[in-house]
Amino acid sequence: MSILVGRDTRLLVQGITGQAAAAHTERMLAYGTRIVGGVVPGRGGTAVHGVPVYDTVAEARAATDANASVLYLPPASAAAGILEAIDAGIPLVACLTEGVPLHDMLLVRERLRRSATRLLGPNIPGVVSPGEALVGFLPERSCAPGVVGVASRSGTLAYECGLALVQAGLGQSTWVGIGGDLVRGLGFREVVALFEADPATRAVLLIGEIGGAEEEDVAAWLAERPHKPTVALLAGRTAPAQRAMGHAGALVLGEAGGFAQKEAALARAGVPLAASPRDAATLLAAALRHDTMASGAC
Repeated sequence: MSILVGRDTRLLVQGITGQAAAAHTERMLAYGTRIVGGVVPGRGGTAVHGVPVYDTVAEARAATDANASVLYLPPASAAAGILEAIDAGIPLVACLTEGVPLHDMLLVRERLRRSATRLLGPNIPGVVSPGEALVGFLPERSCAPGVVGVASRSGTLAYECGLALVQAGLGQSTWVGIGGDLVRGLGFREVVALFEADPATRAVLLIGEIGGAEEEDVAAWLAERPHKPTVALLAGRTAPAQRAMGHAGALVLGEAGGFAQKEAALARAGVPLAASPRDAATLLAAALRHDTMASGAC
């Protein structure tokens, strides 16, 4: 099994005729992702790599029964693309776009509250269930079928962690980018809850960073219940306060959202903090061995 995407994913690519979108569509198809349509206003009736293009998301969904969409759209039109997918009833939307205006995302968040759509992003590399479906531009060499569910605010740091998991023989059940913007869709707590319910996920890796309260939120949630072995890796230990570092959401205001606060919250939940991607893989391997031995003893 997997979460969010898998063999039953029927994907739309919004903005499919763009250079990057077309290239990544080819990659996703080669991986085995079932892409059933693209959406570009005014380009309906054409095709990209054999994928039919429609003028609207509603038209594409009616013709293909799509259940997911990935957005390759510029910042100024990304929110409109998300809203169009929500209005068409697409269950899962992944927005890869960086730099979506904050005010636009506030409007999107309000619409999400009144819909059944799940949003990943914006500003994510995508989501992958290795061996089943790749949505976005996550590097294939860092993906392999396995037992660790990965949720990450960072893209490039997650690539290194993914490769470390592959080299340790652990792989991933599903790897989910949640993004580092101030306002976005699914967060750590929602994704971890999905991993907790997934039989194929035996352990969880959280890749966080300074800023916001995502890590504190999921730590408080984990502290209240038994949970699968979980390890965290946090970026920003030496970052100065009052300054955005990389992601729009990586902003420490006074003590709120600081490294020490996140570390303490995770420690209260029994989540060890890794010092590096390789250390994260080592800690997860040890936790899984301990979990297996404990289960055998029972």
